[in-house]
Amino acid sequence: MRLFAALLPPADVVKELATEVDALRALPGADALRWTGRPGWHFTLAFYGEVDDDLVAALSDRLSRAAHRTAPFGLALRGGGQFGHGRALWVGAEGDLEALRLLADRAESAGRKAGVAMGEHRRYKAHLTVARSRTAVDTRAYRTLLDTFTGRTWQVTELTLVRSDLPRSGVPGEQPRYEPVARWPLGASG
Repeated sequence: MRLFAALLPPADVVKELATEVDALRALPGADALRWTGRPGWHFTLAFYGEVDDDLVAALSDRLSRAAHRTAPFGLALRGGGQFGHGRALWVGAEGDLEALRLLADRAESAGRKAGVAMGEHRRYKAHLTVARSRTAVDTRAYRTLLDTFTGRTWQVTELTLVRSDLPRSGVPGEQPRYEPVARWPLGASG
């Protein structure tokens, strides 16, 4: 299974973001980007890639412990940026970013301790991808609009293990499919 650990924003936050993304998509040149859909809006904490079935139980156990050791925290969508000279456009976060980074580190550590082959460690950068491109795109107008965006604050209360299935049909614009595999509440009650 192709897996990653994530935070999934609540429905009302996703609705706020959808309004902002609609404004971005109305900008000139927006058709040069491949816009992600609502089912794909998440904060990836740790990407595990293809995980052998025999490692999933150990990974789940370690993620459960990571969630248990992390208290709920406040987070909001805020601003945005780009990776790879405009190949990815993202919305950022504000709130308890230290708690978010700690949970991301714990999710990465869970993968390593479970025996998942992880790449090299990178400092976590909170981002929710809203568009991608195969070529470099000038994203200044999008980032300018995102600079004024702040969503409502919500309490992050769970960690989710997500399975992703990449498009295989070859149909232009087809999105990956995301399916929660397991969820764990944050904090001592988990």
